[in-house]
Amino acid sequence: MKNTTFVTGEFYHIYNRGVDKRNVFSDATDLDRFLKSTVEFNVVEPVGSLFELSFVKENKKKPNKRLVDMVCYCLNPNHYHFVLRQKIDGGISEYMKRLGGYTKYFNIRYKRSGALFQSVFQSSYIDSNNYLLRASAYVNLNNRVHQLGRETSKCRSSWAEYMGSVPAELCEKNIILKQFKNVREYKIFAEEALDDILENKQRSKELANLLLE
Repeated sequence: MKNTTFVTGEFYHIYNRGVDKRNVFSDATDLDRFLKSTVEFNVVEPVGSLFELSFVKENKKKPNKRLVDMVCYCLNPNHYHFVLRQKIDGGISEYMKRLGGYTKYFNIRYKRSGALFQSVFQSSYIDSNNYLLRASAYVNLNNRVHQLGRETSKCRSSWAEYMGSVPAELCEKNIILKQFKNVREYKIFAEEALDDILENKQRSKELANLLLE
């Protein structure tokens, strides 16, 4: 991300991967830890560490405005994707800075040191509603985009929230779902969009091979 100015009220695709393409999520514990951070640190007023928060009872937590709306997410073994809407000026940058604390947790747990993620996070401005809908499909189903197969046990995405198979806890899914008659209609849309993405991905590979011959 270089010299990006995030506009309040606008949507962005945020993503990053492990340094040297290494895995950054090894099991459910890592996934749960990262996702807990996405919730607890999404507040305007600083809240300290997750360790400090563990001593605060839910009914004693102060109401706090959010930095961003999480529209959808996907955590894969070596990278993650978010679609975010900034709610206050500087919200996305501050949010992503706080999530950087995951590196300290990971390094302690796996007895390593140094950077975990590749440079600073990347971002793409979502400049239309059509782009927003397709981005939601891409992120919700990103583990299928990469055809991870057995590695899906090391993935977590908001698709389950969108389909109603788990409680809606992290995402403002109605930003997307309100544009469809029902969840089934969105499911059809997302899976068709995924097919287009995979087809275009294959075409890109074939074109690259032709250019190299």
